Amino acid sequence: MWQKLVGIALNRTHNIRNTTASVMSRTKRAKMKQAATLTAEQLQQVLKYCEQKRAPLRNQTILLLTHWAGLRIGEVTALRWSDVVAADGTIRTEIRLSSAQTKGSRGGIVLIPDRLRHALAVYALSVPRRQPNAPLFATQRSAGFTANTLTHIVNSLYRGAGIHGATSHSGRRSFITNLAERGVSARVLMSLCRHRNLSTTQRYIDIKPSMLRAAVELV
Repeated sequence: MWQKLVGIALNRTHNIRNTTASVMSRTKRAKMKQAATLTAEQLQQVLKYCEQKRAPLRNQTILLLTHWAGLRIGEVTALRWSDVVAADGTIRTEIRLSSAQTKGSRGGIVLIPDRLRHALAVYALSVPRRQPNAPLFATQRSAGFTANTLTHIVNSLYRGAGIHGATSHSGRRSFITNLAERGVSARVLMSLCRHRNLSTTQRYIDIKPSMLRAAVELV
């Protein structure tokens, strides 16, 4: 009888170990797939690199929309002139995304910080005034970018600037992580990023040693 009980216990231990290993493996794979987050210095490094390439102001503005407003690259692609530039030529303080422009067929409001409004104003002055429904960012043929094309451009800028592991999703992750590092609550971040679940926002946050140090210093 005791041999049977031992066998059951061993099987349970084996199953637990397998389950634990499987969970750890999935967690490791998920972490490896996450886009790298950038420091302020690294972002400046990429912006500087843009000056060496074609359409520097356009590319810098695209990057800043992801880093300073947390926009997804697909949302940047979907932006229209009137979403950002008002009829009087001023830059709006917020962008109202329709359900067709954002993920999950769910519209939302994106708040634009002052320094990003300034960058958008500089960009708007650098290009010919466009029709309200024209793409905010256009190719040389005046057509809008596809999400895949813009992803390729942004990824190549990160690579060229020497930022390892950065992708078109790095701007949004950096936006969330940097605000979290400054003490912004997860619920506020969830609202800013237009997430439905708090757990989604929490997965975006890249825990840094400086955040851990700041936390223990509060004791």
